[in-house]
Amino acid sequence: MRSNWWLRITTAAAVAVGMLSGSAFADDAGFSLKGKPKIAIIMYGAKNDGGWTQAFEEARERMEKDLGTKIAYVENVDENAAKITPPVEKFIKKGYNIIIGTAFGYSDTFLALSKKYPDVAFLNGSGTTNGPNLQAFYGRTYESQYLCGMVAGAVSKTGKLGFVGANPYGVVNWTVNGFEMGAKLSNPKATTTAIFIGTWADPVKERAAAEALIDGGADVIGQHVDTPTPQIVAQERGVFGTGHHRDLGEFAPKATLCSSVWYWDRYLTPELKKIIAGGWKPNPYGAFPTIKEGPTDIILNEKLVPADVVKKVMAERQALIDGKEIYAGPITDVSGKEVVPAGKVLDDAGLWKMDWYVPGVITQK
Repeated sequence: MRSNWWLRITTAAAVAVGMLSGSAFADDAGFSLKGKPKIAIIMYGAKNDGGWTQAFEEARERMEKDLGTKIAYVENVDENAAKITPPVEKFIKKGYNIIIGTAFGYSDTFLALSKKYPDVAFLNGSGTTNGPNLQAFYGRTYESQYLCGMVAGAVSKTGKLGFVGANPYGVVNWTVNGFEMGAKLSNPKATTTAIFIGTWADPVKERAAAEALIDGGADVIGQHVDTPTPQIVAQERGVFGTGHHRDLGEFAPKATLCSSVWYWDRYLTPELKKIIAGGWKPNPYGAFPTIKEGPTDIILNEKLVPADVVKKVMAERQALIDGKEIYAGPITDVSGKEVVPAGKVLDDAGLWKMDWYVPGVITQK
């Protein structure tokens, strides 16, 4: 999930994924395919990028087995209409009638294509546009990052945690805050210093940020960027880390304690079955499922994480599944200003517009 399109997130908040409930499309009979289902995925990056896109590729392979059908794909489709439209229309001309996108920057183009091709179902990961045959979807990564933060706080000897973030947008800020809030459950004195590198995937900048955080005393490095570089640096420097998008223990088995991971098929397989069954009614505000619904979760490295910590983290994971809200008030920001009153839970619009940090977060750029 990349690109500076996220600068538009605050103005797009009214239509962002999962912000509201209800269905503006509920008056009709819903969407139904006119032929046998043929599914294709438009991938932003390379399917073996180690992160965001590879999580979709791994889900694609599982969905093929679950649905008993081949799912076509194309890789490295950049976030502009001139790049997106040709492969989508090529698939449609070949009879594909379910198109899955994988980038926020596809949002406007997918909306235009969904209107041009009303008999085709469109889904878009991390998108913000929706329609009678188009649904955006994402997951509540602050929940999984909160759990990884618990691990980080428990394992850290210094209480100084570092976090390599892409851009200080709501979708990253909620992971930084969630990470710190989880860390404080394990160590009330824990702090998280976050460095934002200004891009979703740049191994050089990620390395520089991770090294600076370690030089500053951090002994666990969290991340919300697309490559495993921060974990690799952590292993090289003899400290620990927590990954994002996939199990980054693949790249740093001696360092990665926990990873916030995507299981996109847990959302997409049931949704595709709804489309195939007919009468599909997309939520006009998109889908924003919780850890209970499965598209985001954690993987723990139990070779590195003490058993008692694993037990506590898994108990907290169950609490989230049972309905615990992380952003339940009272919550103040670093300046002491109340941002979530007592008895209230931060709504989805507030999540997507999050531009504040909880006490204990130190931000650097």
